[in-house]
Amino acid sequence: MKYVTKLLKGNEAIGEGAILAGCRYYFGYPITPQNEIPEYMSRNLPAVGGTFVQSESELAAINLVMGAAAAGGRAMTSSSSPGVSLMQEGISYMAGMEVPAVVVNVVRGGPGLGGIGPAQSDYFQATKGGGHGDYFTLCLAPSTAQEMLDLTILAFDIADRYRCVTIILADGLLGQMAESVEVPLDYKPREYKKDWIMDGCKGRPPRIVRSLFLDPAELEKHNFHLSEKYREICKKEVRFERFKTRDADIVLVAYGTSARICKAVVEMARADGLKLGLLRPVTLYPFPEKEIRKTAERAKALLVVELSMGQMVQDVKRAVGDACPVLFKGRTGGMVFTPEEVYQSVKKIKIKDEG
Repeated sequence: MKYVTKLLKGNEAIGEGAILAGCRYYFGYPITPQNEIPEYMSRNLPAVGGTFVQSESELAAINLVMGAAAAGGRAMTSSSSPGVSLMQEGISYMAGMEVPAVVVNVVRGGPGLGGIGPAQSDYFQATKGGGHGDYFTLCLAPSTAQEMLDLTILAFDIADRYRCVTIILADGLLGQMAESVEVPLDYKPREYKKDWIMDGCKGRPPRIVRSLFLDPAELEKHNFHLSEKYREICKKEVRFERFKTRDADIVLVAYGTSARICKAVVEMARADGLKLGLLRPVTLYPFPEKEIRKTAERAKALLVVELSMGQMVQDVKRAVGDACPVLFKGRTGGMVFTPEEVYQSVKKIKIKDEG
């Protein structure tokens, strides 16, 4: 495959990846710090025969996505924290209807209206369903502009493969940061059989795509079906990155922007002779529980580093159990740690000498 190198903001890389993936329908409403995504789509989507609509609200955006996806199109919306909160009812409907789509959340500080600084405080919302009912959304967490493109392409494939909503969870720092991105020139989106879509009755039996089941037994059966699908996703779609963990006494666990910072911390520690490593979840749902448990069984301590008051740390502790101590380093409200700040926290960790 041939590539061209482009200097793109992370938000622009998402737009580029979406168009390459075959997204032809974008609906969204402006909110910082993700506005470069709708700007990019408004400029470039019509050129490939796509449709861009700036909706009157986030509520309208997610319902427009629902309609386009139910008709068989690859559709996407993007927003930031409070805007994504407004979309949760529609996302729950889509999960129940098994309508595939991609939702991008470029996280800002919260709760409430918060501020436009980067944060990772929407982890619970993205990984635990977010809306009402028994469902999950698959969640991908890029850490570079290149991954903003690559994981967007993957998000559309996963959404169609499992008929699910896939969330890309980034943050304001990744969205605004410009980096060199290798863009494939001759990428061809994978096509999936969609024998369930609402494409008009053409002499075929009627189709029903719904999330309303008035018979409790029927609704329970549907929930069991969804649960089985999520189990399959958890078996097949776990993704993560290891960085110098093989001999590490202390392992950092971080994703997205925090993971970028932690890679620099690992290099600083190694230069000082301290055996430090990093395990980076790429899928936040499904969460790499088994890999974290294996890491904890070899390491003497884990330090979870995230831009929140401690959300992912709960999943890490559940995975680790009593294998080793799990500690936490966090900042919030749009504040971002420096590598030196994290390194100071690492050096304060007291580990037992097995010798």
